[in-house]
Amino acid sequence: MIRFTDAPLELPLPLHGHPVAAGFPSPADDHLEGSLDLNRHLVRRPAATFFVRARGESMRDAGIFDGDLLIVDRSLNPRPGDVVIVAVDGEFCVKRLCGEPGAGVLGSDNPDFPDLAIDSESRVEIWGVVRSSVRSHRER
Repeated sequence: MIRFTDAPLELPLPLHGHPVAAGFPSPADDHLEGSLDLNRHLVRRPAATFFVRARGESMRDAGIFDGDLLIVDRSLNPRPGDVVIVAVDGEFCVKRLCGEPGAGVLGSDNPDFPDLAIDSESRVEIWGVVRSSVRSHRER
């Protein structure tokens, strides 16, 4: 687990005004909208935020892949449908919350992986709601 530091780091970077085409570029899309600070954009509540790396492919269809950095907010109340970091009998995982917290099923977003049924004897603790994920496309 990686903690968000309280260091007042601001790093505004240029934000282009138009989305980038995944096909052919348009020469008309060359102006800036302003700047974007990823700390402000991705972290709403620094004191309640932590980072964790995803491992495995069970949440692939949610857009979470092996090695992705997950940004988790502990201050949010988990709701059905949220992707959460959860400890089940002491084992941490990232799953989709199906039903009310503490009961029901923790879903995998990949049909190759079974959902995790929660029974009354399971020790379940939701650590936080995944707000965002970050994926590297080129390692250093």
